[in-house]
Amino acid sequence: MNKRKTSLFFFLLSMLFFYIPLLILIIYSFNEGKSMVWKGFSLKWYEELFMYSDNIWKAFRYSVFIAVLSGIISTVIGTLGAIGLQWYDFKGKKALQLLTYIPLVIPEIILGVSLLILFATIKFELGLTTIFIAHTTFNIPFVLFIILSRLEEFDYAIVEAAYDLGATELQTLIKVIIPAILPGIVSGFLISVTLSFDDFVTTFFVAGPGSSTLPLRIYSMIRLGVSPVINALSVLLIGISIILTLSTKSLQKYFVK
Repeated sequence: MNKRKTSLFFFLLSMLFFYIPLLILIIYSFNEGKSMVWKGFSLKWYEELFMYSDNIWKAFRYSVFIAVLSGIISTVIGTLGAIGLQWYDFKGKKALQLLTYIPLVIPEIILGVSLLILFATIKFELGLTTIFIAHTTFNIPFVLFIILSRLEEFDYAIVEAAYDLGATELQTLIKVIIPAILPGIVSGFLISVTLSFDDFVTTFFVAGPGSSTLPLRIYSMIRLGVSPVINALSVLLIGISIILTLSTKSLQKYFVK
């Protein structure tokens, strides 16, 4: 019983440590003044965010566009790659499996510097395209291992039954394999979008002039001092995250059915 109480105590302590800063951020997003001294309730910072912060919304659109596009491409590549690694034998398979682990374990700053050197060597102009390539590159391994874990529970006899019934390899992929691993595909896509939207380090190295994503824009604003507009933006992002989390649970229940 004492162990349970101790575990509960540390769990609650961890939750308080995590959520109290968020609560303070939400409260001060409604503060009339700019400082941490409460000056009264006001929606002025939300008004400034929605009416007079075009640079923030431009960066937000860039982040959403790159996150969704890189999520789609990395999910397609990761899914097909996982299927190939799981069920096909070819020369260099073990070496390729080992290489897929590297982006997961190397520091993100090394990946960013490496890509910057690559783009500079081939004289590729930095911008949204290089950000997209970078995000797709580090997203693919995450999708790959999510799909691989899903395929480990897959009954390959279903595929053999489809072949016996006359289905082609493409028909089997589209009508049998993909529907069976769809929850893993959706999870991989959502993780890719989240990682891309939140990424700062790699994006910092490969972004060009006029191609700032939302994390870069927030960083540039914080360097001059924490603006209450950032608090309002953070509250908005927290709300979006909650909605996406609830939507993801609903999608998972739908696909499980």
